[in-house]
Amino acid sequence: MDLVYLKKLIKIFDDSHATALELDEKGIKIHLSKTSNISHEQTPNNQPYFAHAHVQPPQHHIEPPLFIPPASAVANAKENEVILADDMHTVLSPIVGTFYKAPSPESPSFVEIGSRVTKGQTLCIIEAMKLMNEIESDADGIIEKILVQNAQPVEYNQPLFIIKPA
Repeated sequence: MDLVYLKKLIKIFDDSHATALELDEKGIKIHLSKTSNISHEQTPNNQPYFAHAHVQPPQHHIEPPLFIPPASAVANAKENEVILADDMHTVLSPIVGTFYKAPSPESPSFVEIGSRVTKGQTLCIIEAMKLMNEIESDADGIIEKILVQNAQPVEYNQPLFIIKPA
């Protein structure tokens, strides 16, 4: 265990109002406790001082209730839904990051709806951890739909473009 980490942990514990702390990290068990500085003479009626901690049993994971969107949201989703023909090709995001349709804010977009693209042509940039990753087309064809807005975050395997082979 890292000694600096342990010292920080002890400092945080000392500054807190907690009276006990138990940790088990990677098989290393740590038990910290504070004892009262109150002597028997300082307590009323000469009663000993005891600190009691209430320990709760571990909570079980409960699934959140199923979210059912309002009818208006379902209607809007259906409007934006893309129905793919068997010959359509979807370009998926290979990484998590931020989608950019142009190399800079002043530059024109790499592609627009209706643009003819070839395999290996840059379609967009996805920024991940300050690195700009050019996303290339993996099929020849015409851009049928762009599924992401500029500067929108994207997830791994999220559909970005629909290409109609030509």
